[in-house]
Parts: sequence; C-alpha cells; structure tokens
Amino acid sequence: MDGLERPYSIVSAPHEEEIELFLELVPAPDGNLTPLLHGLLEGAAVTLRPRAKGIFTFKDTYRDHLMVATVTGVVPYISMLRSYIHEGGSGHRFFVLVGASYMDEFTYDGELEQLAREQPGVIHFVPTVSRPDDERNAGWTGETGRVNDVLKRYVEKFGLESKDTLIYACGHPGMIKDVKLQAAEMGFDFQEERFWKEDD
Repeated sequence: MDGLERPYSIVSAPHEEEIELFLELVPAPDGNLTPLLHGLLEGAAVTLRPRAKGIFTFKDTYRDHLMVATVTGVVPYISMLRSYIHEGGSGHRFFVLVGASYMDEFTYDGELEQLAREQPGVIHFVPTVSRPDDERNAGWTGETGRVNDVLKRYVEKFGLESKDTLIYACGHPGMIKDVKLQAAEMGFDFQEERFWKEDD
C-alpha cells in the first residue's frame, strides 16, 4: 500500500479469532486508502500494527451506556457488546442510537436487532433516518430525524439519569460536537471517538 496508513476501529471483540473491520469506501480524491482496500482480492496481504490502541472503551463503572453513532461509528459499540455478552457481563444496560441518511446505510442493524431480542432489558436499539421522504427510504417505518436531534427524547424515554449513565458518541464530527454539548447541558459524563476532524 506504499506506506499508506490509517486508524480503523475494530468490529470484532478481543476473543474472536479473526479481525473484522468495517470500512466505508471513500472515492478518490478524498479517499486514498479505502479505494485500494476495496479493490483487494481475498488472500491479499496487508500490514497491521501488532497492538490495537485507543481509549474509546467500555466503562463498567456506569450502569447505563447510551451509545450514539452515525453509520460507521457503530463499529466500536458492536465490539463492546460482543465482548460483554461473551464474558457473561451483567448489571449494565445498553442503549444504541444509530443515525443514517438512508436505511440502506445501516450495516449492523440485523445483529443489533437480534441482540435486543435475545437480551431484552439489557440491549435496546434505535435506528433513525434523517431523510425519511427520500425514495431510498421508501417503506421505512422506524424513527426519523438526525440521531443527535432525537437524543434528549430517548434519554427521557429510557429514564436515564446522569449519575448512572455514560454517553458515548462516534461518527460524524458534527454529530459528536452536538451530542457533547447536549450531554454537558444535561449533566452527563461523555466520551467520544472521531474518525476525522471537522473545522470548528
């Protein structure tokens, strides 16, 4: 890859044998590495650093975890949930809010829906589309609006309290900035993961 290097979040949990990544294809000229990765055939070699790193991790000192994402931002939450279930975790609740412009941009919705069915009262999943009137969203019957715009309503609906809850945000920097502001206004602790930065 001629020395091209980018950080990517890992979907797979630490106990899984294979490393699973979810990459969104960003065409050139904005994308440099993802077009190359997209063109690789099965069996092609890539280089990974020997150790994953990062501080965007599950904090078990909180009972409730409100996980807010846009599209690829759902990746770290999938890893956290897989790990939590595999390790037989208990005593926590997870509320995953994922926003996208179009319903075909949701990628782990099937897995999240299944986890919510299998772990009622523990895992709650709410997908929302921000362009419900677009023909690409024909037939959509779920939540509508930007994920950051429905945040406070679901904080109230789920009965989340600041003393017991950590709000996570991962994905579009504009969404993260807004969720961070709302979390501060409501008195919630907050942590973020930005895949890229946006001028303030």
